[in-house]
Amino acid sequence: MITFEEAFDIVQKAASFTYPSEQVDFINSLGRILAKDVYSDMHMPPFDKSAMDGYACRKEDVKNSLEVIEILPAGRTPEKKVGANQCTKIMTGAIIPEGADCVIMVEHTEEVGDNLIRFVNENTNTNICYKGEDIKTGDLVLEKGISIKPQHIAVMASVGCMQPHVTKRPTIGIISTGDELVEPSSTPATSQIRNSNSYQLIAQVKRAGGIPNYMGIAEDSEEVTYNTISKALSENDIVLLTGGVSMGDFDFVPDIMAKAGVDIKFRSMAVQPGKPTLFGTFDQRKFIFGLPGNPVSSYTQFELLVRPLMLKLMGITKLPKPIQLPMGATYKRRKSQRKSFLPVIIREDGKVYPVEYHGSAHIHSYVFANGITSIDIGKETIQIGELVDVRQI
Repeated sequence: MITFEEAFDIVQKAASFTYPSEQVDFINSLGRILAKDVYSDMHMPPFDKSAMDGYACRKEDVKNSLEVIEILPAGRTPEKKVGANQCTKIMTGAIIPEGADCVIMVEHTEEVGDNLIRFVNENTNTNICYKGEDIKTGDLVLEKGISIKPQHIAVMASVGCMQPHVTKRPTIGIISTGDELVEPSSTPATSQIRNSNSYQLIAQVKRAGGIPNYMGIAEDSEEVTYNTISKALSENDIVLLTGGVSMGDFDFVPDIMAKAGVDIKFRSMAVQPGKPTLFGTFDQRKFIFGLPGNPVSSYTQFELLVRPLMLKLMGITKLPKPIQLPMGATYKRRKSQRKSFLPVIIREDGKVYPVEYHGSAHIHSYVFANGITSIDIGKETIQIGELVDVRQI
C-alpha cells in the first residue's frame, strides 16, 4: 500500500506524451485544451477610438465654446478634421477624427447656441482608447495548454482565429462489475442495486473533456471479465472499471488485468475512501484504473487521479490547484492510519464546513458538497479556523 502522493506521482509520470491535435470551429472549442498558440492578426483597438459618448476636440480648446462640425456614430469614418474651437459629436467606439486629442463627456457639456456647446466641468480625461494599446499585431493572445473558456472564444473571434488547434479528446471505456448490479431503468430485485457508478463516471468524463464509452455491466465471471477488459483496452485510450478490485472471493480483477497484459503500477493506497484503487498501463500509451465499487470512492479517485491524468494527456500546462480556506467547524475522526478525503461545503462566509458523511457508499452527501478537503495520515483533528486545502467540485 502506497501513499496518495506516491500514487499521484506514478500516474502523472505515466503520462509521458500528449495526444495529437486537430482543428475545430472556434465556437465548438469550449472546454477543449488549446494545442497551438494564438496570435493577433491586428492591432486592438485597430484605431484611436472614443471611450464614451461626447465631443472630440482639441484639449487646448476645452475652456472655449466649441462649434459642432460633424456627428460621428461608431462604424463610420470621419469626414472632417477638427480645427481650433471645433468639435465632433462622437459616439462610443467611433474613430477619433483628425485634429482631436481628447473627448469631453456629453454629461459635462451644455448647448449655448446652434451647433455650439461649452464644457462645464473643471477638468477632463483624454477619454481615448489608443490604437494597439490592448494588443498589437503579432502579439500572443492565447497560450497553448489552456482549457478554453468563454472569454477565450471572444479573443479568438476578435483576432479571426476561426479554426484553433486543440488536443484530441481521449476515449474513456467505462465498465462496472458485479452480479448485484442492474441498469437504472430496471427495478432491483432482492440483493440487487442500480448501477450508479457508470453514469456518474460518464458525467465526470464529459466534464473533464473526454469521450465516454459505456461498455456495460460485466458479470462476476473470470472469462467475461477478461473478454470485457481486453475489448475495452483495444477500443479506448483509458479504461475505468469499478468493483472487483478489493479482497473478496469474487474480486479477481487485478489478476485478470495482468493476464490481459496490463502492467500494474499499484494496487492500493493509504487513503479513504478509495483504498483498493488500482492503476496500470497497457502498450505504454493506454491506461486502466480499477476503482472501488462504492460510489464515493469512484467519484473521489476520478477527481484526484483520473481527471489530472486526462488533462495532462490533453496538454494542459497547469493542473487545477486546491485553494486554502479556513475551517468553519472542528472536525474529528477516530482512525488516522490513512489520508482521508472529505466532502465539504464552502459557505458565503468564506469558510469550509464538513457535510454529513456516512462513508464511501454515501454519494448523497456530495449533493450538498462543493469541495473536497483532506486530512493527512496521523492527524485526527482539524481545528476551527485552521487553513485547509480545498478542491472545488
